[in-house]
Amino acid sequence: MFKDRIDAALQLAEKLKAFKGKDVVVLAIPKGGLPLGVIIAKTLNAPLDVVLSKKIGHPFNKEYAIGAVSLENMVINEHLDIPEKYIAEETQNIRKKLQKRYDLYHKGRPPIALQGKNIIIVDDGVATGNTLKVTAELVHGQHPKKTIVAIPVAPLGAIQNLEGSNFIDKVICLETPHNFRAVGQFYSNFEQVSEEEAIELLEELNGVPDH
Repeated sequence: MFKDRIDAALQLAEKLKAFKGKDVVVLAIPKGGLPLGVIIAKTLNAPLDVVLSKKIGHPFNKEYAIGAVSLENMVINEHLDIPEKYIAEETQNIRKKLQKRYDLYHKGRPPIALQGKNIIIVDDGVATGNTLKVTAELVHGQHPKKTIVAIPVAPLGAIQNLEGSNFIDKVICLETPHNFRAVGQFYSNFEQVSEEEAIELLEELNGVPDH
C-alpha cells in the first residue's frame, strides 16, 4: 500500500538509481504517471516527456484493447477480425483527441528525441498491461537503446504480459498483489490528476536547467 503517488514515486526512484547518468529519458503516461515521472526524472537527472497514445477498444467491449494509436504510429492485434472501417474511424477520432493533448502538453516545444536513449516508461500502476505494451511498441518505432517499464503496482499476470513483449527490455514493479481489482485500491490517496495539474508538473520539470 502506498500513501499516494509521491510515496510510490520515491520508492520506485530508489529502484531506478542504477540508471542515473546512463542517457535516460523518462516518459510518463498522462495523467496519473506524471507525478511519478517528475520525481523519477529529478532523481535520475533526466529529461521528462509524456508518451501520448490511446488504446483502440473492441467494438463490443471498449475496455478491451485491440491495439493503440499515437500521432505517428498504430499497432493493431492482427489476429482479431475487426472491420477496417471501424479501425479507421476510431484511429481518426483518437488522433484528434491526441493532437489536442499534444498541443496542451508541448505548447510548441518539440518532443524529446528517443533514438539511442534508455527510455523509462512510468505509470502509477497497470491492471492488464495491454495498453502499456502497445505504448512500448510505439516507442520502439523511435529506435531507443532500451525500454524499461517502471510501475509501483500490477497483478502478476500483467507483469508476465509486459515481460512477454519484444519491445520491453526490463519491467520494474514494486508490488504484485494477488487480490488485485484496481490500481487505486493500493493507494491511501488516489485522487484524480487533472489535465492542468499534469501540464504544470511537466512544465515545472522542463523549466529546470539540465545539470
